[in-house]
Amino acid sequence: MTVSNELIVDIDNVTRSFGKVVALNELDIKVAAGEVTVLLGPNGAGKTTAIRMITGSLAPDTGTARTFGLDPSGSDGEEVRQRCGVVSAKPSLYDRLNGWDNLRYAAELYGLGKGADADARIEEAASIFAIDSALEHMVGGYSTGMKTRLALARAVLHKPDLLLLDEPTSGLDPESALAVLELIGEMAADGQSVLMCTHLLLEAEGLADEIVVMQAGSSLESGKPADLANLYFPDKSVLISAMIPESLDVLANQPGVLSYERKESTATIDIRSHDVIPGLVALLAERNVPITSVVPVEPSLEDLYFAIRREHGSVEGELAPPGGSSGRTARHDTYNSGHAAAA
Repeated sequence: MTVSNELIVDIDNVTRSFGKVVALNELDIKVAAGEVTVLLGPNGAGKTTAIRMITGSLAPDTGTARTFGLDPSGSDGEEVRQRCGVVSAKPSLYDRLNGWDNLRYAAELYGLGKGADADARIEEAASIFAIDSALEHMVGGYSTGMKTRLALARAVLHKPDLLLLDEPTSGLDPESALAVLELIGEMAADGQSVLMCTHLLLEAEGLADEIVVMQAGSSLESGKPADLANLYFPDKSVLISAMIPESLDVLANQPGVLSYERKESTATIDIRSHDVIPGLVALLAERNVPITSVVPVEPSLEDLYFAIRREHGSVEGELAPPGGSSGRTARHDTYNSGHAAAA
């Protein structure tokens, strides 16, 4: 992906309240050019309010919000919104117009004008999300998934510099959901920026350049997934299986091995780093052990998400263990269940 140090979004120490309800509490979000940033958090964490702050539909009570270096809630708002594409969790469409007219109206608002060029762009955007065959139909008769696809097509009509997606695959069939995720990757590869809210951690897996874990309007943790994984899971694991299970037990006391547990034909080995793995495999090969698989275990985004929330005491019914060791504790709790299934 094409990534630069230029900040497309800079939410700095922003607080926003609605009456007595604090929606954002000293929130910080940074989005760099060409990056996919994913906001993660439970309902009510403030993700949607943060998006509204970025587009200028809300202004901060305190702190500063800048998009493209501009003030989105002030005199720069129109310029900011012209450069953004937004898909809300419940997109507003004109039910009494057909798909064509919805998109033609949006094209005019985005300055694409009328005529063949604008229609070609509409067809291109609609085809990405497989909504082109329904453009002649009234939108009031669309299914929830079709409306979401039309809203997505509308959001990319003008090829925005920043795409803001709030639960973008909600109500979509698998093919359309995959198209959305592929589009996100393609936009980032072209130097565009994407900010996405999602409850589906698997969607963000392998896609997010940066994550922001939110709770009660604040950022619990933010950074690159790999960096955060190293912080919360400093130790590594590997699963090694063999046709003769007992032959794996020689690995228990090898240099770099922190712990060893075997269930049937699969050994779960906590190691200092993945650099230890080649030596373990070499030792088994020297002893003619028939190895069937060697699988280094990396924490998933789900593992990381819950480890961060445990660290901050944000998982319902759980408190962070004393001494700030929740990362390691969470890792073993999560991995043990996974290892049992793998074994």
